[in-house]
Amino acid sequence: MSIRTAILGYGRSGSTMHAGAIEKSEEFELVAACDVDPVRREQAGQRFGCRTYEDYHEMLRSEKLDLVCIVTRSDQHCEMTCDCLAAGVNVLVTKPWAVNTAEAERMIAAQKASGAKLLPWLPARWGSDLRRLTELLAEGVIGKVFIVRRVVSSFGTRSDWQTERRFGGGYLLNWGPHIIDPPVLLMGSPVASVYGRMKQTINPGDVEDVFMAVMTLADGTIVQAEYTISAEEFASWVLQGDRGTIVVRGSSVTIHRAALAKAADPTQFASMQSTEDAVTNETIRGALYGDTDEIYAEIAAAIRGERPFAVTPKDALELSRVLDAVRQSNAENVVITLR
Repeated sequence: MSIRTAILGYGRSGSTMHAGAIEKSEEFELVAACDVDPVRREQAGQRFGCRTYEDYHEMLRSEKLDLVCIVTRSDQHCEMTCDCLAAGVNVLVTKPWAVNTAEAERMIAAQKASGAKLLPWLPARWGSDLRRLTELLAEGVIGKVFIVRRVVSSFGTRSDWQTERRFGGGYLLNWGPHIIDPPVLLMGSPVASVYGRMKQTINPGDVEDVFMAVMTLADGTIVQAEYTISAEEFASWVLQGDRGTIVVRGSSVTIHRAALAKAADPTQFASMQSTEDAVTNETIRGALYGDTDEIYAEIAAAIRGERPFAVTPKDALELSRVLDAVRQSNAENVVITLR
Protein backbone atom coordinates (compact mmCIF):
# COMPACT_ATOMS: atom_id res chain seq x y z
CA MET A 1 0.00 0.00 0.00
CA SER A 2 1.06 3.57 -0.64
CA ILE A 3 2.25 5.73 2.23
CA ARG A 4 -0.64 8.14 2.89
CA THR A 5 1.10 11.50 3.10
CA ALA A 6 0.19 15.10 3.86
CA ILE A 7 2.24 18.23 3.28
CA LEU A 8 1.90 20.81 6.02
CA GLY A 9 3.10 24.06 4.42
CA TYR A 10 2.60 24.09 0.65
CA GLY A 11 4.91 27.06 0.03
CA ARG A 12 8.07 27.36 -2.02
CA SER A 13 9.86 24.28 -0.65
CA GLY A 14 6.74 22.27 0.13
CA SER A 15 5.29 22.67 -3.36
CA THR A 16 8.54 22.00 -5.22
CA MET A 17 11.17 19.96 -3.40
CA HIS A 18 8.87 17.79 -1.29
CA ALA A 19 5.76 17.65 -3.46
CA GLY A 20 7.89 16.90 -6.51
CA ALA A 21 9.54 13.88 -4.90
CA ILE A 22 6.20 12.59 -3.58
CA GLU A 23 4.58 13.09 -6.98
CA LYS A 24 7.24 11.03 -8.77
CA SER A 25 7.34 8.18 -6.28
CA GLU A 26 5.03 5.19 -6.39
CA GLU A 27 5.67 4.70 -2.68
CA PHE A 28 3.68 7.77 -1.62
CA GLU A 29 0.14 9.05 -2.09
CA LEU A 30 -0.45 12.71 -1.29
CA VAL A 31 -3.90 12.65 0.27
CA ALA A 32 -3.92 16.08 1.96
CA ALA A 33 -2.23 19.46 1.94
CA CYS A 34 -2.50 22.17 4.57
CA ASP A 35 -1.66 25.84 4.18
CA VAL A 36 -3.04 29.11 5.53
CA ASP A 37 -2.88 30.62 2.03
CA PRO A 38 -6.04 29.82 0.01
CA VAL A 39 -4.13 30.17 -3.28
CA ARG A 40 -1.64 27.53 -2.17
CA ARG A 41 -4.45 25.23 -1.09
CA GLU A 42 -6.13 25.57 -4.47
CA GLN A 43 -2.84 24.83 -6.25
CA ALA A 44 -2.31 21.66 -4.20
CA GLY A 45 -5.87 20.49 -4.75
CA GLN A 46 -5.68 20.97 -8.49
CA ARG A 47 -2.29 19.30 -8.78
CA PHE A 48 -2.95 16.21 -6.67
CA GLY A 49 -6.73 16.00 -6.42
CA CYS A 50 -6.22 15.86 -2.67
CA ARG A 51 -8.22 17.33 0.17
CA THR A 52 -6.93 20.65 1.49
CA TYR A 53 -7.06 22.25 4.91
CA GLU A 54 -6.40 25.63 6.48
CA ASP A 55 -6.13 24.16 9.99
CA TYR A 56 -3.76 21.24 10.48
CA HIS A 57 -5.62 20.12 13.61
CA GLU A 58 -8.67 19.55 11.44
CA MET A 59 -6.50 17.64 8.97
CA LEU A 60 -5.20 15.36 11.71
CA ARG A 61 -8.76 14.69 12.92
CA SER A 62 -10.14 14.03 9.44
CA GLU A 63 -7.39 12.08 7.69
CA LYS A 64 -5.85 8.65 8.18
CA LEU A 65 -2.19 9.50 7.63
CA ASP A 66 1.08 7.59 7.64
CA LEU A 67 3.32 10.64 7.25
CA VAL A 68 3.14 14.41 7.59
CA CYS A 69 5.89 16.48 5.94
CA ILE A 70 6.22 19.73 7.87
CA VAL A 71 7.59 22.49 5.62
CA THR A 72 6.50 25.64 7.45
CA ARG A 73 8.24 28.57 9.17
CA SER A 74 10.97 27.54 11.59
CA ASP A 75 9.11 28.83 14.65
CA GLN A 76 6.19 26.50 13.87
CA HIS A 77 8.11 23.24 13.57
CA CYS A 78 8.17 22.17 17.22
CA GLU A 79 4.48 22.69 17.99
CA MET A 80 3.31 21.12 14.75
CA THR A 81 5.67 18.16 15.10
CA CYS A 82 4.55 17.44 18.66
CA ASP A 83 0.87 17.65 17.66
CA CYS A 84 1.34 15.29 14.70
CA LEU A 85 3.30 12.81 16.80
CA ALA A 86 0.63 12.94 19.53
CA ALA A 87 -1.89 11.98 16.83
CA GLY A 88 0.22 8.90 16.12
CA VAL A 89 1.50 10.10 12.74
CA ASN A 90 5.09 9.79 11.54
CA VAL A 91 6.73 13.16 10.88
CA LEU A 92 9.33 14.44 8.45
CA VAL A 93 10.34 17.94 9.55
CA THR A 94 12.38 20.27 7.39
CA LYS A 95 15.51 22.08 8.54
CA PRO A 96 16.01 23.62 10.98
CA TRP A 97 13.91 21.03 12.73
CA ALA A 98 13.89 23.20 15.88
CA VAL A 99 14.72 26.80 16.76
CA ASN A 100 16.81 25.72 19.75
CA THR A 101 17.84 22.75 21.89
CA ALA A 102 14.88 23.06 24.24
CA GLU A 103 12.48 22.63 21.32
CA ALA A 104 14.52 19.72 19.97
CA GLU A 105 14.35 17.92 23.32
CA ARG A 106 10.59 18.51 23.50
CA MET A 107 10.17 16.97 20.04
CA ILE A 108 12.22 13.92 20.99
CA ALA A 109 10.13 13.46 24.14
CA ALA A 110 6.96 13.63 22.02
CA GLN A 111 8.37 11.03 19.64
CA LYS A 112 9.20 8.65 22.48
CA ALA A 113 5.75 9.08 24.00
CA SER A 114 3.97 8.46 20.70
CA GLY A 115 6.05 5.63 19.27
CA ALA A 116 5.78 7.25 15.83
CA LYS A 117 8.86 8.00 13.75
CA LEU A 118 10.52 11.43 13.72
CA LEU A 119 12.64 12.05 10.61
CA PRO A 120 14.79 15.22 10.53
CA TRP A 121 15.41 16.63 7.04
CA LEU A 122 19.15 17.22 6.53
CA PRO A 123 19.52 16.78 2.74
CA ALA A 124 23.12 18.00 2.57
CA ARG A 125 24.09 14.66 4.13
CA TRP A 126 23.27 13.18 0.72
CA GLY A 127 25.25 15.90 -1.10
CA SER A 128 27.44 14.75 -3.96
CA ASP A 129 30.32 16.91 -2.71
CA LEU A 130 30.22 15.33 0.74
CA ARG A 131 30.14 11.86 -0.79
CA ARG A 132 33.15 12.48 -3.00
CA LEU A 133 35.13 14.08 -0.19
CA THR A 134 34.35 11.11 2.03
CA GLU A 135 35.79 8.80 -0.64
CA LEU A 136 38.91 10.93 -1.08
CA LEU A 137 39.60 11.03 2.66
CA ALA A 138 39.12 7.27 2.89
CA GLU A 139 41.76 6.90 0.15
CA GLY A 140 44.14 9.12 2.15
CA VAL A 141 44.94 11.30 -0.87
CA ILE A 142 46.01 14.29 1.23
CA GLY A 143 47.07 12.44 4.36
CA LYS A 144 45.70 13.38 7.77
CA VAL A 145 43.27 16.30 7.53
CA PHE A 146 43.70 18.88 10.29
CA ILE A 147 41.50 21.77 9.05
CA VAL A 148 38.24 21.77 7.08
CA ARG A 149 36.73 25.02 5.80
CA ARG A 150 33.15 25.08 4.47
CA VAL A 151 31.83 28.35 3.03
CA VAL A 152 28.69 29.47 1.24
CA SER A 153 28.70 33.00 -0.12
CA SER A 154 26.18 35.19 -1.90
CA PHE A 155 25.55 38.83 -2.68
CA GLY A 156 21.83 39.43 -2.50
CA THR A 157 19.07 40.38 -0.10
CA ARG A 158 15.81 38.82 0.93
CA SER A 159 12.81 40.35 2.69
CA ASP A 160 10.69 37.38 3.78
CA TRP A 161 10.09 35.87 7.22
CA GLN A 162 13.69 34.56 7.23
CA THR A 163 14.80 38.09 8.20
CA GLU A 164 12.71 38.17 11.41
CA ARG A 165 13.71 36.70 14.76
CA ARG A 166 10.11 36.14 15.89
CA PHE A 167 9.65 33.63 13.06
CA GLY A 168 12.88 31.74 13.72
CA GLY A 169 14.65 33.55 10.91
CA GLY A 170 18.36 34.16 10.41
CA TYR A 171 21.02 32.50 8.32
CA LEU A 172 22.41 30.42 11.17
CA LEU A 173 19.21 28.37 11.36
CA ASN A 174 18.55 28.56 7.63
CA TRP A 175 22.04 27.66 6.36
CA GLY A 176 23.73 26.21 9.45
CA PRO A 177 22.29 22.71 8.91
CA HIS A 178 23.69 22.72 5.35
CA ILE A 179 27.21 23.90 6.16
CA ILE A 180 27.93 23.00 9.80
CA ASP A 181 26.64 19.42 9.90
CA PRO A 182 28.33 17.98 6.75
CA PRO A 183 31.98 18.81 7.58
CA VAL A 184 31.53 17.51 11.12
CA LEU A 185 29.99 14.34 9.71
CA LEU A 186 32.85 14.10 7.18
CA MET A 187 35.48 14.11 9.91
CA GLY A 188 33.60 11.59 12.07
CA SER A 189 34.29 13.29 15.39
CA PRO A 190 31.86 15.24 17.60
CA VAL A 191 32.17 18.97 18.27
CA ALA A 192 34.05 19.68 21.50
CA SER A 193 34.04 23.49 21.49
CA VAL A 194 32.63 26.36 19.44
CA TYR A 195 33.53 29.99 18.83
CA GLY A 196 30.93 31.85 16.81
CA ARG A 197 30.41 35.26 15.26
CA MET A 198 27.18 36.57 13.73
CA LYS A 199 26.42 39.84 11.97
CA GLN A 200 23.59 41.60 10.16
CA THR A 201 24.98 43.29 7.06
CA ILE A 202 22.73 43.96 4.05
CA ASN A 203 19.41 42.25 4.79
CA PRO A 204 16.46 44.03 6.43
CA GLY A 205 14.94 42.65 9.62
CA ASP A 206 16.59 41.93 12.96
CA VAL A 207 18.66 38.76 12.45
CA GLU A 208 22.07 37.83 11.08
CA ASP A 209 22.82 37.31 7.42
CA VAL A 210 26.47 36.40 8.10
CA PHE A 211 27.81 33.85 10.56
CA MET A 212 31.04 32.00 11.23
CA ALA A 213 31.56 28.99 13.46
CA VAL A 214 35.03 27.79 14.39
CA MET A 215 34.67 24.34 15.92
CA THR A 216 37.27 22.11 17.49
CA LEU A 217 36.32 18.46 17.23
CA ALA A 218 37.00 15.88 19.90
CA ASP A 219 39.92 14.50 17.86
CA GLY A 220 41.50 17.97 17.53
CA THR A 221 40.44 18.70 13.95
CA ILE A 222 39.40 22.32 13.34
CA VAL A 223 36.25 22.94 11.29
CA GLN A 224 35.36 26.43 10.11
CA ALA A 225 31.84 26.83 8.70
CA GLU A 226 30.73 30.17 7.31
CA TYR A 227 27.92 31.88 5.45
CA THR A 228 29.10 35.22 4.16
CA ILE A 229 28.08 38.13 1.95
CA SER A 230 30.55 38.53 -0.89
CA ALA A 231 30.38 39.63 -4.52
CA GLU A 232 33.26 37.23 -5.24
CA GLU A 233 32.38 33.59 -4.64
CA PHE A 234 34.53 31.74 -2.12
CA ALA A 235 35.73 28.16 -2.43
CA SER A 236 32.94 26.00 -1.03
CA TRP A 237 35.30 23.51 0.65
CA VAL A 238 38.99 23.57 1.55
CA LEU A 239 40.49 20.50 3.22
CA GLN A 240 44.04 20.83 4.52
CA GLY A 241 46.02 17.68 5.13
CA ASP A 242 49.62 16.84 5.92
CA ARG A 243 50.09 15.48 2.38
CA GLY A 244 48.17 18.07 0.39
CA THR A 245 45.02 20.15 0.01
CA ILE A 246 41.61 19.70 -1.62
CA VAL A 247 39.75 22.74 -2.92
CA VAL A 248 36.12 22.51 -4.06
CA ARG A 249 34.32 25.24 -5.98
CA GLY A 250 30.77 24.11 -6.59
CA SER A 251 31.13 20.94 -8.67
CA SER A 252 34.85 21.43 -9.45
CA VAL A 253 37.41 19.63 -7.31
CA THR A 254 41.16 20.31 -7.34
CA ILE A 255 43.38 17.88 -5.48
CA HIS A 256 46.91 19.01 -4.63
CA ARG A 257 49.13 16.14 -3.52
CA ALA A 258 52.41 17.34 -2.05
CA ALA A 259 55.43 16.31 -0.01
CA LEU A 260 57.35 18.46 2.42
CA ALA A 261 60.74 19.70 1.27
CA LYS A 262 63.72 18.36 3.22
CA ALA A 263 66.92 20.26 3.84
CA ALA A 264 70.10 18.65 2.52
CA ASP A 265 71.67 19.49 5.88
CA PRO A 266 69.27 18.52 8.68
CA THR A 267 70.93 21.05 10.99
CA GLN A 268 69.88 23.88 8.70
CA PHE A 269 66.51 25.56 8.26
CA ALA A 270 64.52 23.86 5.53
CA SER A 271 62.61 25.78 2.87
CA MET A 272 58.98 26.36 3.80
CA GLN A 273 57.93 25.30 0.29
CA SER A 274 56.59 21.90 -0.56
CA THR A 275 57.56 19.76 -3.48
CA GLU A 276 54.27 19.37 -5.28
CA ASP A 277 53.82 15.86 -6.56
CA ALA A 278 50.58 16.20 -8.51
CA VAL A 279 47.54 18.33 -9.18
CA THR A 280 44.38 16.67 -10.45
CA ASN A 281 41.02 18.15 -11.35
CA GLU A 282 37.65 16.46 -11.49
CA THR A 283 33.97 17.32 -11.67
CA ILE A 284 31.44 16.12 -9.12
CA ARG A 285 28.30 14.57 -10.55
CA GLY A 286 24.96 14.81 -8.77
CA ALA A 287 23.07 17.21 -6.54
CA LEU A 288 25.25 19.18 -4.14
CA TYR A 289 22.49 19.37 -1.55
CA GLY A 290 21.21 15.84 -2.04
CA ASP A 291 18.93 14.11 -4.52
CA THR A 292 15.42 14.57 -3.13
CA ASP A 293 14.10 11.51 -4.95
CA GLU A 294 16.81 9.35 -3.39
CA ILE A 295 16.12 10.76 0.07
CA TYR A 296 12.39 10.11 -0.25
CA ALA A 297 13.12 6.52 -1.22
CA GLU A 298 14.97 6.18 2.08
CA ILE A 299 12.08 7.88 3.89
CA ALA A 300 9.73 5.28 2.44
CA ALA A 301 11.99 2.45 3.61
CA ALA A 302 12.10 3.97 7.11
CA ILE A 303 8.31 4.41 7.30
CA ARG A 304 7.83 0.79 6.22
CA GLY A 305 10.31 -0.35 8.89
CA GLU A 306 12.70 -1.83 6.33
CA ARG A 307 15.74 0.08 7.62
CA PRO A 308 16.48 3.07 9.86
CA PHE A 309 16.54 6.56 8.38
CA ALA A 310 20.06 7.93 7.90
CA VAL A 311 19.41 10.98 10.12
CA THR A 312 18.34 10.25 13.69
CA PRO A 313 16.71 12.64 16.18
CA LYS A 314 19.91 12.31 18.21
CA ASP A 315 21.90 13.61 15.20
CA ALA A 316 19.58 16.59 14.83
CA LEU A 317 19.68 17.30 18.57
CA GLU A 318 23.48 17.42 18.45
CA LEU A 319 23.29 19.93 15.60
CA SER A 320 20.80 22.06 17.59
CA ARG A 321 23.28 22.13 20.47
CA VAL A 322 26.05 23.32 18.16
CA LEU A 323 23.83 26.04 16.64
CA ASP A 324 22.88 27.20 20.14
CA ALA A 325 26.58 27.30 21.04
CA VAL A 326 27.34 29.52 18.02
CA ARG A 327 24.61 31.91 19.14
CA GLN A 328 25.76 31.90 22.77
CA SER A 329 29.41 32.36 21.82
CA ASN A 330 28.54 35.36 19.69
CA ALA A 331 26.49 36.95 22.49
CA GLU A 332 29.14 36.41 25.16
CA ASN A 333 32.29 36.54 22.99
CA VAL A 334 33.61 33.33 24.54
CA VAL A 335 34.42 29.80 23.46
CA ILE A 336 31.60 27.42 24.39
CA THR A 337 32.64 23.96 25.54
CA LEU A 338 30.28 21.12 24.65
CA ARG A 339 32.38 18.21 25.92
